[in-house]
Amino acid sequence: MESSSRGFDFTAAMRNLCADMVRRLPELGHVEIERVAVGIVQTRRPVAHGMYAALTPLRFEGGRTESVVRGRRYRVQSLRDARGRDYLYLLTFYLPRFQNTTLEEKLSTVLHELWHIGPNFDGDLRRHEGRCFAHGRSRKDYDAEMDRLAQRWLAEDPSPALYEFLDRNFDELQAEFGFVAGDRWPAPKLIPA
Repeated sequence: MESSSRGFDFTAAMRNLCADMVRRLPELGHVEIERVAVGIVQTRRPVAHGMYAALTPLRFEGGRTESVVRGRRYRVQSLRDARGRDYLYLLTFYLPRFQNTTLEEKLSTVLHELWHIGPNFDGDLRRHEGRCFAHGRSRKDYDAEMDRLAQRWLAEDPSPALYEFLDRNFDELQAEFGFVAGDRWPAPKLIPA
């Protein structure tokens, strides 16, 4: 478990989990987790419905750094790591909502978001054919595939220390560590180019 004087470091724990998933699942072998910013956002209301996590691409279609939107040229605001290198994606978890689901739902949600990372790892999303490019023809089929990937990852026998924090709800995690902390990133904005 990632604990320190900061309480439980959710971001570090999630980054370690994602790195292991990427390493064990060939379908995610293109993902360079060190180029993915991982953060948390506090949900406004303690309800079960709503977003659990989101992946934000930090480039436009095809990895372009600029694009024309409604007749104006824009670029996406940069997010940089400690060394000054641009992140290509922002992976955000909505707490406590995400943490208050089942272990299986959490693992599937993490894989759901990682799967959105484009196969070229260029800052763009994975694009499926058809009108619904993000999830393909069927969101139900997409979610079922993420459930299968989660089961495959578990079958690889990863260390329980990587994911045991997901077996707790938010209140349990907070009670154990005093508080839950993590990186908070500003929502990237479109900036006129």
